[in-house]
Amino acid sequence: MQNRGTLFPALLTEQHSHPQVVAYYFKQWQGFYMSFHRHDAIEIMYTIKGFCEVEIQTQPAHTETVSLKKGEFIIINANVSHRLIVDEANPCRMLNVEFRFMEQKGVYPSIQQLATEDKLLSSLLEVESTYLVLRDPDEVYHIMKSLVLELDKAAAKSETMVLLLFAQLLIRIARLWRESVSSRLAQSEWYVKQSMDYLHQNYDRDIQVKDIAGAVNLHPGYLQRIFKTLTGQTLMSYLTVIRMEKAKMLLLETNVPISEICDYIGVGSRQYFHMLFKDYTDITPTEFRKSMNTQKWDYPEKS
Repeated sequence: MQNRGTLFPALLTEQHSHPQVVAYYFKQWQGFYMSFHRHDAIEIMYTIKGFCEVEIQTQPAHTETVSLKKGEFIIINANVSHRLIVDEANPCRMLNVEFRFMEQKGVYPSIQQLATEDKLLSSLLEVESTYLVLRDPDEVYHIMKSLVLELDKAAAKSETMVLLLFAQLLIRIARLWRESVSSRLAQSEWYVKQSMDYLHQNYDRDIQVKDIAGAVNLHPGYLQRIFKTLTGQTLMSYLTVIRMEKAKMLLLETNVPISEICDYIGVGSRQYFHMLFKDYTDITPTEFRKSMNTQKWDYPEKS
């Protein structure tokens, strides 16, 4: 999912605000294909039972599809075009809550004030995405259900209770988001380590990104992204570093002919090896071996 602005842009202002629920409902969907639409409220779509898909138009002529099953929910920013799709054979029961942020009224703390006291909530307000998908161990659902039941009391409802429940909802979502990020990071780190191990064990072979991805069972494009994010290098640039360091070791510590070193490190030709080595060290393999030997010979012996 690409970064396209913040999830709650209305909160990143100087104006203190309170949430205002504008619509909420339970709904059983079956064989439903909604048209793309947008509205000026943020929407939480929670899957209570079954399975559905949500298509989001993140950019002109670009649509992303999110699959939701029981216990998963999506938050979609205001004015983002989207639609719900539910198959005839797989009905889906959902709870939807739509809300916007209005100017603070009364003494209850604003969302911005609460965020200054809760680092996770503050981080959630700055999430750089137009939608967010999370899995819930029931806490979010119970808070949402309590919220809509309070709202259903109409004239008897407590505005303070509504604000308390909404604050609890956002804080719980913030915690789930952080847990999700930590889990994905730990998983990504594992895949990156496995990829590095594969490269260290196979640098002498002709390797392509698809080979590394196949070894760790990931899509090549996704592996490329997480590797670059966590290491600052591409897979191929990391492989080049391994190969050039091995070449330096072979030049310095062995008598392997320079013409054969390319075969030891998986580089297809002597000319290509020379080009890579010079780009990496600023000198040719021959110059490197001579300079290292000179340094050995000039090193003073111990008395």
